[in-house]
Amino acid sequence: MIKSFQWIADGVDTPSLRFTIIEAWLEKVAAAHDKIVGPMTYIFCNDDKIISVNRQFLQHDYYTDIITFDYSRGRMVSGDIFISLDTVATNAESLGEDYSTELLRVIAHGMLHLCGINDKGPGEREIMEAHENDALKMYFADNQ
Repeated sequence: MIKSFQWIADGVDTPSLRFTIIEAWLEKVAAAHDKIVGPMTYIFCNDDKIISVNRQFLQHDYYTDIITFDYSRGRMVSGDIFISLDTVATNAESLGEDYSTELLRVIAHGMLHLCGINDKGPGEREIMEAHENDALKMYFADNQ
């Protein structure tokens, strides 16, 4: 399987990220969950786009920072991941977090969903946060 990452900006400027480094990091995150990376598309967008996607595909009428469409099969993770840069910025500010770190957290969050980590049921949010924190530690350990 040929792995490939696509990074698309839809109605927003492409974030200033070191995409090659992030791709290697996401592969390590997946490997930590015994997964391999297949085709991945990250779509950076604004709140107007994310609520439109949320309404159209999930019948949810609210803003969110991320929507993950999972096309994984077996150990291979694959998906389309929409990230609202507007909501990431709002969340970073409300949490007192650096925008870049919050964006990395959300990027990892999408990969973790594809690896089978959920965050909607009782106690699952805390489990997801622990995995996000582990992923961020991995990123910063390799990229200081």
